[in-house]
Amino acid sequence: MGMLSKLFTLFRGVSHEAGQAVVDKNAITILDQEIRDTSTQLNQSRQELAKLMAQGKLSEQKMQARQQKIAEYTRYIEGALAKGDEALAREVAGKLAPLETEQQADQAAKAHLDRSIATLKATIHKAEAQVKALRTQVDTVKATASVQKAQMAIASRTAGATGGMSNALESLERIKQRQAETAARLEASEELDASTGDSELNRKLAAAGLLEDSSSADAVLARFKRPAQLGHEVPTIHATLSPEREQAGVPGSGSAT
Repeated sequence: MGMLSKLFTLFRGVSHEAGQAVVDKNAITILDQEIRDTSTQLNQSRQELAKLMAQGKLSEQKMQARQQKIAEYTRYIEGALAKGDEALAREVAGKLAPLETEQQADQAAKAHLDRSIATLKATIHKAEAQVKALRTQVDTVKATASVQKAQMAIASRTAGATGGMSNALESLERIKQRQAETAARLEASEELDASTGDSELNRKLAAAGLLEDSSSADAVLARFKRPAQLGHEVPTIHATLSPEREQAGVPGSGSAT
C-alpha cells in the first residue's frame, strides 16, 4: 500500500513537472490569451457601466419631473389653506404624500447608483492601466526572446562550424594575396608600357637626326677635337693710339697677339 502511494505521488510529481514545462515553454502565448480575456471582460464592464449611466440619467429626469409635480401640489395646498378651504388642501395633500415618498426612495436609489458608477469607473480605469502596462512588458519579453533566439542560433552555428570558419579565413587570405599579386603585375605592366613608349620615341628622334647619340665613335672623336680647335682659334686685337701717346712712345691700352 505504501509503494502504491509513493508511485501515485511520483506520477503526480512527474505530471506537475511536465505540465510546468509546457506552461513555461508557452508562457508568452498563455499571457497573450489572458490579456485578450481581460480585454474582453473590460469591454463587458464598459458596456455595463454605460447601462448604469443611462439608468442614472433616466432616474434623474424622472425625479426632476416628479419634483415639479411636488412643487405644483405644494402651491395648491398653500393656496387652499390661504382661502380657508382645508378640505381641498387635504385632498391635494393626499396626492402629494405618495409623490414625496417615491421621491425620497428614488433619491436614495440614485445616490447608491452614483456610488456604484463611480466605483466601476475607477475599477475599469485601473484595469485598463494594468492591461496597458502588461502589454508593454509582453512586447519587451517578445523582443528579448527573439534576440536571444537569434543569438543562440548564431552561437550553435559557429560552434559547430569552427573548422569551416578556419577554412573560410584561409581562403580569404589567399584571395587577398592573389589580389595583391595581380595589382603588382598591373603596376609593373604600366611601368613597362611607359618605358617602351619612351624608347620608341627616342628611336624615332634619332632616325630623324634630332637626337645625338653620345655613345657613337663620331661623338667621342668630336669631344677630342673641340679642345684643339679652341686652342688655335685665338682672336687678334689691334690697338689704336692717340697722336700724343704715339709721339711719347707710350704703349697702347689694347692688347696685341
